Amino acid sequence: MKAFNTLLIVAAVVMTTACGQMSAPDTQVTTVENPKVTAEKVNAEYVPQLAVYPTTIQADIVNNIAPQSAARISEIDVEVGDHVKAGQTLAMMDAINLEKTRLQMVNDSLEYGRIKELYEIGATSQSDFEAVSLRYDVTRKTYLNLLDNTVLKSPISGIVTARNYDEGDMYAMAMPLFVVQDITPVKLIINVPESKFSQIKKGMRVDITTEAFGEQVFKGVVDLIHPTIDAMTHTFPVEIKYDNSDEVLRPGMFARVTVNYGDNFRTVIPDKAVMKQVGSGEQYVYILNDDGTVRFSTVVLGRRMGDRYEVISGVDDGATVVTTGQTRLRNGAEVDVVE
Repeated sequence: MKAFNTLLIVAAVVMTTACGQMSAPDTQVTTVENPKVTAEKVNAEYVPQLAVYPTTIQADIVNNIAPQSAARISEIDVEVGDHVKAGQTLAMMDAINLEKTRLQMVNDSLEYGRIKELYEIGATSQSDFEAVSLRYDVTRKTYLNLLDNTVLKSPISGIVTARNYDEGDMYAMAMPLFVVQDITPVKLIINVPESKFSQIKKGMRVDITTEAFGEQVFKGVVDLIHPTIDAMTHTFPVEIKYDNSDEVLRPGMFARVTVNYGDNFRTVIPDKAVMKQVGSGEQYVYILNDDGTVRFSTVVLGRRMGDRYEVISGVDDGATVVTTGQTRLRNGAEVDVVE
């Protein structure tokens, strides 16, 4: 009996100890840290609305110089790269037909003078006078045409950019004998989107840069705006002129024309604040609220200016945007801003 009582006492002690351990409170507390971010206050400013159009420089006028028909080239007076004046002789073709026509014209001229005197005193009929007059007129015009096609002259002042034959060659009408280009001024033709039709004006100043001259800027002017829109591309041609008095720019050079359509007063944000949604391609930022939380905002961006973006919509002037730490954020999350 004494042994049984002893067992009951031991069991009671064990149960009391176990209950005490089960009922002891858990004093360990788990702390969740707020995401750490950096942020920057942004402001609105005047942003130039620039558009850049790639193009190729062209001569203002291009003349292909060649005789009207096949003939032997008897003399060449200029070379590629030569500057020529309007009316300057470039080459001479074989002159046999020209000389024959000149002699015929001289003979017809004498006959015209004789018949005119007779007609004026009534010694010949009007029909005979008109026939001789017509023959002389045809011969004279034929001679002048042959002269233009025998003594080849430049119709413009410019530079010889091609010579396709040598002295003694038979000109065969396959290619022009010379190409003369007027490169003072030069022109550049750009294709402008339909949306800009009402914004671009004749006389607007534009900037021209080239591959050949790096960052050097040449000042051009809008000289001609084509009045119709291409239905396929929804663009319209605009012709730019640059005086090129020093002949620095040459036809065929690749160039970029920058047009300033004016300034817009828009918020500007750092590029590192902008994120892109996976799948949709939409761009967004997180904006810091006064209570230390952030809100998600989809943005529409305009021009990129170095490491900044113009914001068309989505961020107000004076807002504070998150610039690092965005990947851990969600809409409405509380954050800690660090320097």
